[in-house]
Amino acid sequence: MTTASPAARPGLAALWMTGAIVSFSLMAVAGRAVSGELDTFEIMMYRSFVGVVLVIGVAGLLGRLGEVTTRDLHVHGVRNLFHFTGQNLWFWAITMIPLAQVFALEFTSPIWVTLLAPLVLGERLTRMRLLAAVLGFLGILMVARPGAGDLSPGVTAAAASALCFAGSILLTKRLTRTETITCILVWLTVMQAGLGLLTAGWDGDIALPSSRTAPWLLAIGCAGLMAHLCLTNALSVAPASVVVPMDFARLPAIAVIGMLLYGEPLDAWVVLGALVIFGANYLNIWTETRRAPAG
Repeated sequence: MTTASPAARPGLAALWMTGAIVSFSLMAVAGRAVSGELDTFEIMMYRSFVGVVLVIGVAGLLGRLGEVTTRDLHVHGVRNLFHFTGQNLWFWAITMIPLAQVFALEFTSPIWVTLLAPLVLGERLTRMRLLAAVLGFLGILMVARPGAGDLSPGVTAAAASALCFAGSILLTKRLTRTETITCILVWLTVMQAGLGLLTAGWDGDIALPSSRTAPWLLAIGCAGLMAHLCLTNALSVAPASVVVPMDFARLPAIAVIGMLLYGEPLDAWVVLGALVIFGANYLNIWTETRRAPAG
């Protein structure tokens, strides 16, 4: 495989991040489109079924299914429980509050990662990391504005989903020490399909996809995998300090989609809080980049 030249890396990263932004936005629109007929457990179940077929099919064609191991099965289980819970809360939140508010709160996941990494990964909590976390929480308060009235269930769900995603990120980082991406993705889709089937069928009534929802469910399954594939590839060709500002473009993109498709107003406090959250994340990345040894 040919390695991109340093001059080409930002452009290649921008191309991958464009794919990620389109995929995340499509998943949000598709999630709203099916929410009237399916609950979040059913959405996750069908999304995971699509993922199982895609991941195992591609891994099989590439001859990489032999990389799937069971040595860290308990870590996979906890990791996928975090991700499944977070994704369900996210799908529910996008039906309750403006899309821009959901995406702004989702960007707090790196803040939680910073605070929890010392407990899960044994990393040191530096003063700059703590400062970034404090700034991030100020941004959360601006977006959620708990003093402006009752804290809505949608805001609570979106904030909780970010915390769950942080737990998933931390355990994914732990798994990458011993497991391949193929192994992680196979267990991701298989376990979440099982969790989706269990939770969707607990009441004995699983709604089948209709002719209207089936294409949207296929889009959710494909977009979810494509978003993470694009983000991973962007990080592989450019540093996080380049990729994160590109990823932040998801917020204005989804805000425009929210205005055009759903008539959602653009809240100045959401924009301001999102900028503070972005600044906190970027401060943390910039500090870590300066601390990293050269070469």
